[in-house]
Amino acid sequence: MNKTFADRAEAGRALAQRLVEIPLPRPLVVLALPRGGVPIGAEVARALHAPLDLLLVRKIGAPWQRELAVAAVVDGQPPDIVLDDETMALTGVDAAYIQAEAKKAMQEIERRRQVYLHDRAPVGVEGATAIVVDDGIATGTTVRAALKALRRRNPARLVLAVPVAPSDTLAVLRGEVDEIVCLVEPFPFHAIGLHYRDFHQVGDDEVLAALAAAGEP
Repeated sequence: MNKTFADRAEAGRALAQRLVEIPLPRPLVVLALPRGGVPIGAEVARALHAPLDLLLVRKIGAPWQRELAVAAVVDGQPPDIVLDDETMALTGVDAAYIQAEAKKAMQEIERRRQVYLHDRAPVGVEGATAIVVDDGIATGTTVRAALKALRRRNPARLVLAVPVAPSDTLAVLRGEVDEIVCLVEPFPFHAIGLHYRDFHQVGDDEVLAALAAAGEP
């Protein structure tokens, strides 16, 4: 299936419609991955009459190949560090390196939270149905770390909802969640952007507008 969405707003509305049809136990919390996931999350949150928060996550890459994730830092109180033991062993990265990089990542996460949410407290997920939203998934490395960290915050149910992702990536992620909702699972999969006619880079202003449109939690 190779459906194309006009833009993130249309994809968000389509995803919201699918989620509305599912009997999800309340209370609900929608958590969007910035920046591309926020316009999607705003549509979902409005349709479900649920609060919208951000799930801020920063990948820690290997020293010589920054795109190769050895760990990730996920926003929380306190922030959560999720290790990829296999990749750490293959690259020989030690705990000292992870701690040093995690400190930088936490500073960037805090900067982004201040830019996007100012002094607004994070929405609690304990005992709630937490719905994690992005504009699409490719390899799933960052999302997997975010889900692992979110699970430690004790939501009653954890749902991953995206417009587009490859089936093999979703198969890997199924063990991290209670339910996956994905509208399009293209095969062969090449890139998320191929399934949007408008897939521009989302700027800070658009993130702030989407959060405002979703309303206060």
